Amino acid sequence: MQGIEIQFPGVKALDGVDFTLRRGEVHALLGENGAGKSTLIKCLTGVNKMDAGKIVLEGKEIRPTDPKNAMDLGISTVFQEINLCDNLSVAENIFIGRQPMRRGQINWKEINRRSQELLERFHIHIDVTRPLAQYSTAIQQMVSIARAVDVDAKVLILDEPTSSLDNEEVQRLFAVMRDLKKQGMGIIFITHFLDQVFEMSDRLTVLRNGHLVGVYNASEITKLELVSSMIGKDLDEIFDLKRASIKKDAPVALEADHIGAPGKVEDISFTQQKGELLGFAGLLGSGRTETAEMIFGVTRMQDGTLKIDGHTVKINEPMDAIHHKIAFCPEDRKRDGIIGDLTIRENIALALQARRGMLRPMSRKEQDDLSNKYIKMLSIATPDAEKKIRELSGGNQQKVILARWMATEPNLLILDEPTRGIDVGAKAEIQRLMLQMCEDGMSIIFISSELDEIIRCSNRIIVMCDGKKAGELNGEGCTQADIMRMIAGEKDGETA
Repeated sequence: MQGIEIQFPGVKALDGVDFTLRRGEVHALLGENGAGKSTLIKCLTGVNKMDAGKIVLEGKEIRPTDPKNAMDLGISTVFQEINLCDNLSVAENIFIGRQPMRRGQINWKEINRRSQELLERFHIHIDVTRPLAQYSTAIQQMVSIARAVDVDAKVLILDEPTSSLDNEEVQRLFAVMRDLKKQGMGIIFITHFLDQVFEMSDRLTVLRNGHLVGVYNASEITKLELVSSMIGKDLDEIFDLKRASIKKDAPVALEADHIGAPGKVEDISFTQQKGELLGFAGLLGSGRTETAEMIFGVTRMQDGTLKIDGHTVKINEPMDAIHHKIAFCPEDRKRDGIIGDLTIRENIALALQARRGMLRPMSRKEQDDLSNKYIKMLSIATPDAEKKIRELSGGNQQKVILARWMATEPNLLILDEPTRGIDVGAKAEIQRLMLQMCEDGMSIIFISSELDEIIRCSNRIIVMCDGKKAGELNGEGCTQADIMRMIAGEKDGETA
């Protein structure tokens, strides 16, 4: 890709960017949200049209007109957000649009057999005739990757392919990537997990604000140098964070007494003080999200009692939680958070309008004032509040969801994986914002798969395992090893 330029209204998304991919290499494409990574990929896959520049594949100039045309040319893509049909079977999703035929009919036996064999390369043993919706997000992501791999591609683009996978699943994917690399396939790898960048990549290209910063051999650059090139700042400056201080006489804001929902989580007890950041750690499926959803009323609590400010409350649905000044930013921002076709203004006003009710509609001026306030406060990168939220980068979408709930002025804010799939700079901004809100008296429940950020931000850490509370740890002085030992059933270091 040579001299790629793309102009959107009010912003030059790419300005003379070059990108080269070799046969049989994994090339990481890196940069903050809004740096131009997705725009460059959409250009390569025919979603965005170039204003200048050219693309050359195997010595021939190409101009992909749409993703199907790009696939026909040998460019296969796995997008960060899963783009499959969950009402269709696993096998149908893998072969949709390219079903093998026999005597004028779709050969279902062949589709099912080949799908089973393909998934076994990832050590996934599932019934491929069942609807995709019956499987977890991680399995759906692996199906999406398997579909892309099965296409006879010269170039494979993986956009945040590991964001929904656990460590074992990540290693399975990496094994397949290494096989494809040996076969001569060029792989473009987009991820915010820098350890994975150095584990898998041969070369790295860094973009910033639509410009090419540099191309580096992975073996010749340190993690600190890489982060500094991505954001133009020193790493210590970014993560100069200090835990929120809890006042000695701070009252108990939330008390969970043996709460549970059979089949999801059971016998969860903890207290949280006003202004405390309470981290929830554990492996995927440990019950972190299920506990959060139960507190917010997404899942009906069937056992135990919940107290807010010392008063027993019944939360049967999210609207009950909202009225008790609880807010919830869900794990899957695309499915459960944003409403893509609405503007930033409409998305920010949504929760506050819901709490006020349909009989008290917010005026346009109120909506404008509210959205402009939070766009400025959270540094949301947009020319104005009327931009569709689906047109924003992942980090900016996350900031809009945060703004939506901050606008309700909650006493308790539940954040489920708020930094997943966003760049280092935006991650630090959100962490800093969380700590500031706690200093201002808000209580926060913080769920993250990244143990280092749980430890860095939390006053206390609840460790979950198999739908139950394994124990508690003090955030100060806690290590990743302490958390992993507790998950494994060793109670050393438990404080409660």
